[in-house]
Amino acid sequence: MSNRYIFSSESVGEGHPDKVADTISDAVLDACLTQDKFSRVACETYVKSNIAIIGGEITTKAKLDFVKIARDAIREIGYVNDDDVFHADKVFVNVIVTQQSPDIAQGVDARKAKGKKTAKQGAGDQGLMFGYACNETSELMPAPIMFAHRLGRELTRIRKAGGAAWLRPDAKSQV
Repeated sequence: MSNRYIFSSESVGEGHPDKVADTISDAVLDACLTQDKFSRVACETYVKSNIAIIGGEITTKAKLDFVKIARDAIREIGYVNDDDVFHADKVFVNVIVTQQSPDIAQGVDARKAKGKKTAKQGAGDQGLMFGYACNETSELMPAPIMFAHRLGRELTRIRKAGGAAWLRPDAKSQV
């Protein structure tokens, strides 16, 4: 068995479907919190071809226009060229959002912990996973991922500055 290996990292551009989906979900969260700081948001988005599906559980007093939020996020990313299949003004947005499950709310909300010995706030079902820190870069991240991120940011800067008309938002860099 060989002890040699190749270690690589990749970074995707803001127009990559996964990033577009994250950007739309983040925009929904921002809209909720702007109007209601006590909003509970578990929002997921899926994008494919010319479709964006926003789903999840949201409990908020905010009044949301999901279609506008999605279109604005897509427009900000740069999907506005006439030849884009995925286009901010033409994308079909399907919304499948309900209020947060009462079971999850009870586990998260200390005010609903009646009948329990303690009224401690619990956790919902959302999580954030991340890698590791090291001293390879000033960001304390592994060098390959930081180099891939830097290349991706430069591609975005060049595209937005009009330096390469053929560039589109969906990009990937690998180091």
